Amino acid sequence: MDRKPEPELMDDEAQALAYAQADFSEAHDRFVALFTECFPGEPGSGVCLDLGCGPADVLVRFARAHPACRLDGVDGAPAMLALAERAVGAAHLQDRVRLIHGYLPGAELPGRDYDAVISNSLLHHLAVPAVLWETAKRYGRPGAALFVMDLLRPDTPARLDELVRRHAADAPSVLQRDFRNSLLAAYRPDEVKAQLEHAGLGSCRVSVISDRHWIAFGRL
Repeated sequence: MDRKPEPELMDDEAQALAYAQADFSEAHDRFVALFTECFPGEPGSGVCLDLGCGPADVLVRFARAHPACRLDGVDGAPAMLALAERAVGAAHLQDRVRLIHGYLPGAELPGRDYDAVISNSLLHHLAVPAVLWETAKRYGRPGAALFVMDLLRPDTPARLDELVRRHAADAPSVLQRDFRNSLLAAYRPDEVKAQLEHAGLGSCRVSVISDRHWIAFGRL
Protein backbone atom coordinates (compact mmCIF):
# COMPACT_ATOMS: atom_id res chain seq x y z
CA MET A 1 0.00 0.00 0.00
CA ASP A 2 1.09 3.57 -0.62
CA ARG A 3 2.04 5.62 2.42
CA LYS A 4 -0.54 8.13 3.70
CA PRO A 5 1.04 10.80 5.97
CA GLU A 6 -0.60 11.84 9.21
CA PRO A 7 -0.15 15.01 11.32
CA GLU A 8 3.33 15.47 12.75
CA LEU A 9 2.14 16.46 16.24
CA MET A 10 -0.26 14.75 18.64
CA ASP A 11 -1.28 18.03 20.27
CA ASP A 12 -4.93 17.39 21.10
CA GLU A 13 -5.22 16.92 24.87
CA ALA A 14 -7.79 14.12 24.66
CA GLN A 15 -5.74 12.31 22.03
CA ALA A 16 -2.54 12.68 24.06
CA LEU A 17 -4.26 11.46 27.24
CA ALA A 18 -5.72 8.42 25.49
CA TYR A 19 -2.27 7.57 24.15
CA ALA A 20 -0.64 8.02 27.56
CA GLN A 21 -3.24 5.82 29.27
CA ALA A 22 -3.00 3.01 26.72
CA ASP A 23 -1.12 -0.14 27.64
CA PHE A 24 1.96 -0.23 25.44
CA SER A 25 4.00 -2.08 28.06
CA GLU A 26 4.82 -5.06 25.84
CA ALA A 27 6.22 -2.97 23.00
CA HIS A 28 7.92 -0.43 25.26
CA ASP A 29 9.56 -3.07 27.47
CA ARG A 30 10.79 -4.76 24.31
CA PHE A 31 12.23 -1.46 23.09
CA VAL A 32 14.36 -1.26 26.23
CA ALA A 33 15.32 -4.95 26.11
CA LEU A 34 16.34 -4.80 22.46
CA PHE A 35 18.47 -1.71 23.04
CA THR A 36 20.30 -3.64 25.76
CA GLU A 37 20.80 -6.60 23.42
CA CYS A 38 22.17 -4.37 20.67
CA PHE A 39 24.36 -2.23 22.93
CA PRO A 40 25.37 -4.21 26.07
CA GLY A 41 26.57 -1.99 28.89
CA GLU A 42 25.48 1.25 27.22
CA PRO A 43 24.88 4.10 27.77
CA GLY A 44 26.39 3.45 31.22
CA SER A 45 26.87 6.77 32.99
CA GLY A 46 26.47 8.72 29.76
CA VAL A 47 23.68 10.94 28.47
CA CYS A 48 20.90 9.69 26.19
CA LEU A 49 18.66 11.72 23.88
CA ASP A 50 15.08 10.56 23.26
CA LEU A 51 13.66 12.12 20.09
CA GLY A 52 9.87 12.39 20.16
CA CYS A 53 9.56 11.24 23.77
CA GLY A 54 5.77 11.73 23.88
CA PRO A 55 4.31 11.05 27.35
CA ALA A 56 7.69 9.58 28.42
CA ASP A 57 6.67 5.97 28.96
CA VAL A 58 9.66 4.62 27.01
CA LEU A 59 11.92 7.25 28.57
CA VAL A 60 10.91 6.26 32.11
CA ARG A 61 11.37 2.55 31.38
CA PHE A 62 14.75 3.24 29.81
CA ALA A 63 15.85 5.34 32.80
CA ARG A 64 14.88 2.58 35.24
CA ALA A 65 16.78 -0.01 33.20
CA HIS A 66 19.88 2.21 33.02
CA PRO A 67 20.12 3.80 36.47
CA ALA A 68 23.51 5.44 35.89
CA CYS A 69 22.54 7.41 32.78
CA ARG A 70 20.92 10.80 32.33
CA LEU A 71 18.31 11.48 29.67
CA ASP A 72 17.00 14.41 27.67
CA GLY A 73 13.58 13.92 26.09
CA VAL A 74 12.33 16.28 23.38
CA ASP A 75 8.84 16.55 21.91
CA GLY A 76 7.00 19.17 19.87
CA ALA A 77 3.57 18.69 21.45
CA PRO A 78 2.90 20.59 24.70
CA ALA A 79 0.04 18.21 25.55
CA MET A 80 2.44 15.26 25.41
CA LEU A 81 5.11 17.03 27.46
CA ALA A 82 2.61 17.88 30.19
CA LEU A 83 1.89 14.17 30.54
CA ALA A 84 5.61 13.41 30.37
CA GLU A 85 6.28 15.75 33.27
CA ARG A 86 3.72 13.87 35.37
CA ALA A 87 5.24 10.50 34.46
CA VAL A 88 8.78 11.62 35.26
CA GLY A 89 7.64 13.09 38.56
CA ALA A 90 5.68 9.98 39.51
CA ALA A 91 8.81 7.89 38.81
CA HIS A 92 10.96 10.29 40.88
CA LEU A 93 13.37 10.75 37.99
CA GLN A 94 13.54 14.55 37.92
CA ASP A 95 17.21 14.46 38.89
CA ARG A 96 18.14 12.42 35.81
CA VAL A 97 15.60 13.46 33.18
CA ARG A 98 15.16 16.77 31.37
CA LEU A 99 12.14 17.39 29.17
CA ILE A 100 12.49 19.85 26.31
CA HIS A 101 9.79 21.40 24.17
CA GLY A 102 11.11 21.54 20.64
CA TYR A 103 9.94 21.00 17.10
CA LEU A 104 12.41 19.14 14.91
CA PRO A 105 14.53 20.07 13.07
CA GLY A 106 14.57 23.57 14.56
CA ALA A 107 14.77 22.59 18.24
CA GLU A 108 17.91 23.68 20.05
CA LEU A 109 18.99 20.92 22.42
CA PRO A 110 21.37 21.37 25.36
CA GLY A 111 24.05 18.96 24.15
CA ARG A 112 25.88 18.02 20.95
CA ASP A 113 27.64 14.90 22.19
CA TYR A 114 25.00 12.46 23.40
CA ASP A 115 26.23 8.92 24.07
CA ALA A 116 23.03 7.37 22.72
CA VAL A 117 20.12 8.58 20.60
CA ILE A 118 16.84 6.69 20.82
CA SER A 119 13.42 7.19 19.27
CA ASN A 120 10.15 5.30 19.38
CA SER A 121 7.31 5.88 16.88
CA LEU A 122 8.46 9.31 15.74
CA LEU A 123 9.55 8.57 12.19
CA HIS A 124 6.09 7.87 10.81
CA HIS A 125 4.93 11.29 12.01
CA LEU A 126 7.61 13.19 10.11
CA ALA A 127 6.81 14.73 6.74
CA VAL A 128 10.52 14.62 5.94
CA PRO A 129 12.02 11.41 7.39
CA ALA A 130 15.59 12.71 6.98
CA VAL A 131 14.86 15.03 9.93
CA LEU A 132 15.19 12.11 12.35
CA TRP A 133 18.47 10.78 10.98
CA GLU A 134 20.07 14.21 10.54
CA THR A 135 19.07 15.26 14.06
CA ALA A 136 20.61 12.08 15.46
CA LYS A 137 23.84 12.78 13.56
CA ARG A 138 23.88 16.41 14.67
CA TYR A 139 23.49 15.74 18.37
CA GLY A 140 25.03 12.32 18.91
CA ARG A 141 28.77 12.05 19.38
CA PRO A 142 30.75 10.09 16.79
CA GLY A 143 30.27 6.41 17.58
CA ALA A 144 27.16 6.99 19.69
CA ALA A 145 24.53 4.26 19.79
CA LEU A 146 21.50 4.88 17.57
CA PHE A 147 18.33 2.88 18.23
CA VAL A 148 14.99 3.55 16.57
CA MET A 149 11.76 1.56 16.67
CA ASP A 150 8.65 2.31 14.66
CA LEU A 151 5.58 0.82 13.04
CA LEU A 152 5.60 -1.28 9.89
CA ARG A 153 3.22 -0.35 7.07
CA PRO A 154 1.11 -3.36 6.00
CA ASP A 155 1.19 -4.69 2.45
CA THR A 156 -2.57 -4.80 1.89
CA PRO A 157 -5.81 -3.27 3.22
CA ALA A 158 -6.79 -6.72 4.51
CA ARG A 159 -3.57 -6.92 6.51
CA LEU A 160 -4.21 -3.43 7.88
CA ASP A 161 -7.68 -4.44 9.07
CA GLU A 162 -6.26 -7.61 10.63
CA LEU A 163 -3.64 -5.68 12.64
CA VAL A 164 -6.18 -3.17 13.92
CA ARG A 165 -8.48 -6.00 15.02
CA ARG A 166 -5.64 -7.92 16.65
CA HIS A 167 -4.02 -5.08 18.55
CA ALA A 168 -6.70 -2.42 19.06
CA ALA A 169 -10.05 -4.18 19.16
CA ASP A 170 -10.62 -3.25 22.81
CA ALA A 171 -9.05 0.22 22.58
CA PRO A 172 -11.04 3.48 22.63
CA SER A 173 -12.17 4.64 19.19
CA VAL A 174 -9.62 7.46 19.14
CA LEU A 175 -6.80 4.96 19.59
CA GLN A 176 -8.21 2.60 16.97
CA ARG A 177 -8.33 5.51 14.53
CA ASP A 178 -4.83 6.69 15.40
CA PHE A 179 -3.38 3.17 15.17
CA ARG A 180 -4.88 2.69 11.72
CA ASN A 181 -3.62 6.08 10.55
CA SER A 182 -0.18 5.43 12.01
CA LEU A 183 0.11 2.09 10.24
CA LEU A 184 -0.79 3.81 6.97
CA ALA A 185 1.82 6.52 7.63
CA ALA A 186 4.55 4.07 8.61
CA TYR A 187 7.59 3.17 6.53
CA ARG A 188 8.65 -0.24 5.31
CA PRO A 189 12.13 -1.67 6.01
CA ASP A 190 13.41 -1.10 2.47
CA GLU A 191 12.34 2.55 2.70
CA VAL A 192 14.07 2.94 6.07
CA LYS A 193 17.25 1.36 4.72
CA ALA A 194 17.21 3.81 1.81
CA GLN A 195 16.78 6.71 4.25
CA LEU A 196 19.76 5.51 6.27
CA GLU A 197 21.90 5.15 3.16
CA HIS A 198 21.00 8.66 2.07
CA ALA A 199 21.88 10.00 5.53
CA GLY A 200 25.31 8.37 5.48
CA LEU A 201 24.22 5.78 8.01
CA GLY A 202 24.27 2.77 5.71
CA SER A 203 26.11 0.64 8.27
CA CYS A 204 22.99 0.63 10.47
CA ARG A 205 20.88 -2.51 10.42
CA VAL A 206 17.12 -2.70 9.96
CA SER A 207 15.22 -5.69 11.35
CA VAL A 208 11.52 -6.57 11.56
CA ILE A 209 10.85 -7.60 15.15
CA SER A 210 7.07 -8.19 15.22
CA ASP A 211 4.01 -8.17 13.01
CA ARG A 212 3.90 -4.37 13.29
CA HIS A 213 7.35 -3.12 14.32
CA TRP A 214 10.86 -2.76 12.95
CA ILE A 215 14.06 -1.51 14.56
CA ALA A 216 17.06 0.30 13.11
CA PHE A 217 20.30 0.34 15.07
CA GLY A 218 23.96 1.11 14.64
CA ARG A 219 26.62 3.72 15.32
CA LEU A 220 26.60 7.39 14.44
